[in-house]
Amino acid sequence: MTSSLPEQQPARVKEPRVWLDMDQKELDDAYDQSVWAPNQQQVSKRRAAWSESIRARLKSERCSYGPTEIEKLDIYKTTRWNAPIRIFLHGGAWRGGSAKDSAYPAEMFVAAGAHYVAVDFVSVGDVSGNLMPMADQVRRAVAWVYKNAAHFGGDPNRLYLSGHSSGAHLAGVVLVTDWQKDFGLPADVVKGAVLMSGMYDLKPVRLSKRSEYVKFTDEIEEALSSQRHLDKLKTPIIVAHGTLESPEFQRQTREFAAAVKAAGKPVQLIVAEGYNHFELPETFGNPYGLLGRSALEQMKLTPGQG
Repeated sequence: MTSSLPEQQPARVKEPRVWLDMDQKELDDAYDQSVWAPNQQQVSKRRAAWSESIRARLKSERCSYGPTEIEKLDIYKTTRWNAPIRIFLHGGAWRGGSAKDSAYPAEMFVAAGAHYVAVDFVSVGDVSGNLMPMADQVRRAVAWVYKNAAHFGGDPNRLYLSGHSSGAHLAGVVLVTDWQKDFGLPADVVKGAVLMSGMYDLKPVRLSKRSEYVKFTDEIEEALSSQRHLDKLKTPIIVAHGTLESPEFQRQTREFAAAVKAAGKPVQLIVAEGYNHFELPETFGNPYGLLGRSALEQMKLTPGQG
């Protein structure tokens, strides 16, 4: 009689350590969320469909914040005048994502009496692997919203920022911008931020397989690691990660929150039990979800009171 038990796979031999206690494969996997989220495609399609339904129900105004074709943003307006503004930077490993597929939180903010702005920016693959143009674009997008807020009924003094994954990384970069020096704007342009599952120090990311398509340099690693520039942080922040995310994304969020707290700046850490990297943003589009509720409270808004 033959056994029907599955054959035991030989244990993988651990290679030399590259980062903390991880070898190269472990580090590569730690910065590849698809390894940790088997339902990635389903959730991404679900959010895209959600965004499509929002775009069908809510009118948006598409505006240019810069000279190139990609430098545009979508504004979903509330009926309240002089309303607060929530800007969102999409994720996608610096390679994917779009403003149109980031419409899903719009209805929640509009119904609560806030404008919602989703930003498009270049893919790193279209700029020879250089993250600097992306950082420049999102900074200019935020500056544009601040300067033009009054034209679409927004209050420039109540501007809030959010981002997910690589978008949270870019949002972190925005938060440590020297607004007075670089744009001639107040130091506290952004009044609050919600950063979901981001990266705040690029050293381990540089060591991972993401360096195959991102051309990291010492200058880029230093300039775009927001955790190293907390002296410029003027914004109260909420940072969050799911318990089903990769250990590195959890560590990045945890250590960033600890560093901000140690610097004496206001920060709240949210650990989302049972959520993976791609599921967590869905709570941001729900007024009673973990991050939606937090975002509205940060803006001093109540669900459906717009």
